[in-house]
Amino acid sequence: MGDTRWLSSAEQRAWRAYLRAIQQVQAQLDRELERDAGMPFAYFQILVMLSEAPERSLRMSDLAERTWCSRSRVSHAVDRLEERGWVERISSLSDRRGTFARLTDAGFDVLSSAAVKHVQSVRRHLFDRLTPEQVQQLGAISAQIVDGS
Repeated sequence: MGDTRWLSSAEQRAWRAYLRAIQQVQAQLDRELERDAGMPFAYFQILVMLSEAPERSLRMSDLAERTWCSRSRVSHAVDRLEERGWVERISSLSDRRGTFARLTDAGFDVLSSAAVKHVQSVRRHLFDRLTPEQVQQLGAISAQIVDGS
């Protein structure tokens, strides 16, 4: 305990404000995606990653990595997305152990429709509340945290 660098009052305030902001924006985006598109943010994120991939498909392990989720959580989500006809699983031709998730045309259409309101929501709940300088700072701070350098 003696060697612990406790947070200063300013650091504690910043930490709690950061957590509250992340949780508040995430919860609002999740509620709005459920209401407007009938899917949670996690499903939307999977559809986005697939839409940006070559041939709209990714190996399941790569999809888990890109969505910052465990493989089992992504597998469960892909099961639900398959039931809706938005994603399909494809076995790898070169590696029989590998499975890919591919965004279907129906999934792309759902994503395209949901993306318009989602972007408006992100803008309303985050970027419209910041100055252009704060947006640059947010990007720099976030990159610093992610890169760890």
